[in-house]
Amino acid sequence: MESVGLNTAFWKGKRVFLTGQTGFKGAWLSEMLLALGSTVGGYSLSLPTNPSLFEQIGLEERVDHTFGDVRDFAALRASLTKVQPEIVFHLAAQSLVRQSYINPIETYSTNVMGTVHLLEACRQLDSLSAVVVVTSDKCYENREWHWGYRENEPLGGYDPYSNSKACAELVTGAYRSSFFGGTSNRGQTGGVSKSGVSVASARAGNVIGGGDWGSDRLIPDAIRAFLASRPVEIRSPGAVRPWQHVLEPLRGYLLLAENLATHGPEFAEAWNFGPPYRDAKSVEWVVQGLCGRWPSHAEWTVTTNPQPHEAMNLYLDPSKANSKLSWWPNLGLEEALDFTCEWYIAYSKGADIVKVTRDQIHTYLTPSKTSENE
Repeated sequence: MESVGLNTAFWKGKRVFLTGQTGFKGAWLSEMLLALGSTVGGYSLSLPTNPSLFEQIGLEERVDHTFGDVRDFAALRASLTKVQPEIVFHLAAQSLVRQSYINPIETYSTNVMGTVHLLEACRQLDSLSAVVVVTSDKCYENREWHWGYRENEPLGGYDPYSNSKACAELVTGAYRSSFFGGTSNRGQTGGVSKSGVSVASARAGNVIGGGDWGSDRLIPDAIRAFLASRPVEIRSPGAVRPWQHVLEPLRGYLLLAENLATHGPEFAEAWNFGPPYRDAKSVEWVVQGLCGRWPSHAEWTVTTNPQPHEAMNLYLDPSKANSKLSWWPNLGLEEALDFTCEWYIAYSKGADIVKVTRDQIHTYLTPSKTSENE
């Protein structure tokens, strides 16, 4: 298979390891890697949702997966040692803002110490050349700006989830400076480990796409409501987020890993993968788009229940990824919603969801697919 911007020869036969493989992004990334010809292994908790995309597309039979917790250092290290990966993507996380208010200890221990465990285990691998640590657009100190945050903006986070992702960025920077080849956020050259591993972090916007069955997330909450013929309850309809289809940042992670493995420290830093400014839309705009695409009557209401603090405006500036990695979104938000609804409508009709998922990846990666953002 050829693909937009990706060196498929690089990925063919590569041993790749993912944490958080059973999650929404992990399952899509695994399927992309298999399409590119990679040998894929992974480590994650038991299936996080029912249904689960990981299970729906039969990944357990096609990847070398171990069920486990990133807080268990010995088990994580054993899984990595078994696979002997050349590339690692760290996606495992407690990823919900509201859950972080309910259980902050779990959030910090998973997102911070889980990252420490992953990087420490990677230090002991001779096979490794690149690690991409995935954090979040929420890792920045949010000042409610109406322009995008750049990679050198201050880290912060109001809630435990957002703050834990900022901490994960700091952990990644410290390990990069102390143990791996790379540069710190201040441009200082770090030490090179014996294994010559290059480490980068990736910050992405709000991802959407078929197969997301997570709780307390706009798209799956809406789909569950539509399937049950009831209105979806939303909160903060005016909140603006950098929405993008899940395949967009995943392609960015792959491009980043290619460059880390090929060029090393030059790319060992933090990277934003977000949509253009015009595709940062309100929750209300997105849910209206979902309702308009659903084949039967669909509507929404605003919840009256008290809600914890959430930022109202959040934008990313992906200029660095555009200029240095030649990455730019391949789908506009309208197309991203089309892809997303196509998947869920196919699911609702009992279609072959494995074929739907693979077809969407093929369509997305096909070179003839031109971007409306170019």
